[in-house]
Amino acid sequence: MDTKNQLKIIDQDWLDYLSQYITDNKKSVMEKVLAQRTKFFTVVLEDIFKPHNASAVLRTCDCFGLQDVHVIEKMNAYKVNPFVTRGASQWIDLHKYYNKEGSAVQDCFSVLREKGYKIYGTSPLPGSISIYDLEPSEKIALVFGNEHDGISQEVHENVDGLVHIPMLGFTESFNISVAASISLYELVKKVKNYDHPDFYLTEEEKQLLRMKWYRSVVKRDDLHEKAYLKSKNS
Repeated sequence: MDTKNQLKIIDQDWLDYLSQYITDNKKSVMEKVLAQRTKFFTVVLEDIFKPHNASAVLRTCDCFGLQDVHVIEKMNAYKVNPFVTRGASQWIDLHKYYNKEGSAVQDCFSVLREKGYKIYGTSPLPGSISIYDLEPSEKIALVFGNEHDGISQEVHENVDGLVHIPMLGFTESFNISVAASISLYELVKKVKNYDHPDFYLTEEEKQLLRMKWYRSVVKRDDLHEKAYLKSKNS
């Protein structure tokens, strides 16, 4: 279902009904965050086997205003660690890909390319460019591989390019969450030099998120929904 069709099922009266159970301060914070939310950048996590690392990346993405995080599951299924995300998983959209008979990588990349992303794998392999040289002139998806092996050969063969963070010490790489933080900081900083008309969410996307967020903060929203429908039909 596309965004416009999804929007049709949102009842503004229902949104207003939920609104009365949310403090003005909370709604104000939501509106401030909505105004800065973006899908221009996104992160892909491939087969992360330490849930706290992936959860830390989710928290980082929320901090930088990213709405979507994509998780490719192969040998390892990902479960959110709420003690690490500190609630971030409540506010972002997590997309998981698992394909027992086919390729979860191809499934994920097909979705990203349909949405117009250029996909970069994070890797220090030859041919990789520095994150400091990557210009956000178009939508970018950064793929981070697992803690020991990095991105898989399949990802390497199907990305549009490779990017790395230059190391000045003996260690070859940062922890995944640190690498994501540095990379996103650089991209968000640079994108200010561009005038991308589609950088922030559309009004339709904001409205969809309002509904999702309102329902997530109102306790027993299912009971409220029943009460609302009953009053509306009476």
